[in-house]
Amino acid sequence: MVSVITSVIGLLVAGLIILLIRKDRLHVTHGMGWIIVATGFALLGFAPRIMDQMANYLGVEYPPVLALTLAISVLVVKILLMDIQHSHLEMRNQRLVQRMAMLETDLRRLQRSAAEDAKADPSSSVSGDAS
Repeated sequence: MVSVITSVIGLLVAGLIILLIRKDRLHVTHGMGWIIVATGFALLGFAPRIMDQMANYLGVEYPPVLALTLAISVLVVKILLMDIQHSHLEMRNQRLVQRMAMLETDLRRLQRSAAEDAKADPSSSVSGDAS
């Protein structure tokens, strides 16, 4: 009974991920990894002996421990990848803020210079009249 429930959950998660990708709620590159995980759940649900055989081959006495270890490993890798992406976005955001500050400083300097030029020589300022 547990294998049927695991299979159904895996298939439902895979369907949900495909739906999220189609509705543009999840980027394809992230969705592919989740589809692989959901497909793995479904396969293990349909053929639970695969995990037993893998555990036996690796010398693990209790097969569910291998499944939990693999699941935790996948989650740790996923969290690490998310942290890497978050750090990249944070650095990019900081650079954009710094760039914006430099551009605003340049703009203020140009405005001040233009205002000083207009005060110094009012006849040379640009007027709206076309001659």
